[in-house]
Amino acid sequence: MITVQEAQELIAASVRTLPLERVALEALEGRVLGEDVTAGFALPRFDNAAMDGFAVRWDAIANAKQDAPVTLDVIGEVAAGGSAARVVGDGEALQIMTGAPMPAGADTVVIFEQTSGFGSSTVDVFKAPKKFANVRYAGEEVAEGDMLVRRGSRVTVAEIGVLAAFGMSSVEVFRRPRVGILTVGDELRMPGEPLEGASIYNSNLYSLEVGARSAGAEVVFSRQVSDNPVLIADALQKALPLCDILLTAGGISTGEYDFMQEKLTGLGVRQRFWKIAQKPGKPFFFGDDPDGRLVFGLPGNPLSALVCFLEYVMPALASMQDVPYLGKIEARLASPFPVDRKRYRFLFGRVWQKDGGLSCSPSLRTESHMITSLVGANCLIEAPAGDVPLAEGNVVICNLLPWSSLNA
Repeated sequence: MITVQEAQELIAASVRTLPLERVALEALEGRVLGEDVTAGFALPRFDNAAMDGFAVRWDAIANAKQDAPVTLDVIGEVAAGGSAARVVGDGEALQIMTGAPMPAGADTVVIFEQTSGFGSSTVDVFKAPKKFANVRYAGEEVAEGDMLVRRGSRVTVAEIGVLAAFGMSSVEVFRRPRVGILTVGDELRMPGEPLEGASIYNSNLYSLEVGARSAGAEVVFSRQVSDNPVLIADALQKALPLCDILLTAGGISTGEYDFMQEKLTGLGVRQRFWKIAQKPGKPFFFGDDPDGRLVFGLPGNPLSALVCFLEYVMPALASMQDVPYLGKIEARLASPFPVDRKRYRFLFGRVWQKDGGLSCSPSLRTESHMITSLVGANCLIEAPAGDVPLAEGNVVICNLLPWSSLNA
């Protein structure tokens, strides 16, 4: 049996970064950039109006007042996307729309509301703004060659908007990790099927699928089989070649019907470790095959399986995409934490902002079989082994759930 830290180090050393592929802009959401993206041109590309109004020479309207307006000749108009061919001279104004290029000779835009309005050959200016007001200057936001988005950034609405604004129809991203999921157990039934006898519903298949996708992975294999060594071996043989990571849930212990380890090693999977000194999730298998595929044999208990997924699989999925795993934060306990004497302890709970810091509290349902402790949780609280429960005020580590947030 190894420690939590030893397990984390062994897994981290086994992960290989995935290759890059070019993906179109419309399919980039959730992907991780494999290249630094720099600006191919300045933004704005040209001086332009920030408001609808009139482009003028500030000196010509500097003394404009409500009771003593300055009258200018309107020499034309320019809309966004148009061309400002006329030069604005002293005593002249050019009607201009937001985003339209500034004409030569003008240095200021007087907003529409401070004038007599559009539609005439002359315009009265009732108030002079500051010199250079309402003008966006070329390169004031981004200079050509400036960094836009760095390698390792996960693409969201913000990044897509920036990439589109600079005309990038595709970029290099890391290939999505391919994940296979196999759950085993004679007692398991799929949601929607009737329960009989001591059967229970399979929640692992669904929660692990959603968890993998939340980490940017593609689920390429998903199956439930009974505790039959032939069926287990067949499913593993089909799943393993498709995956970068194979997740199994159940059948990993040493019971009479636990065949998973035997069948994995029979397919050439090398066992790196089996048990971890933690609660819950002690019976946890990790191995790899000669092609570098990683195999995580999770416990069948749904809460234990999810703890192992969050603590070990999520960081591996992040590392495959060259992304640092940033889910862990520190917070002060708002209620006692029931540690274990010999094992590292994990409990789902909540973390929230309070008085400029972070506070947390474990779920009231602390037993490892109580799956309803997940409802309302936004973190996994962890603590080393100890003889005395951690008291209110102690600082602990919280692993933020990827599908939740501090504001949930």
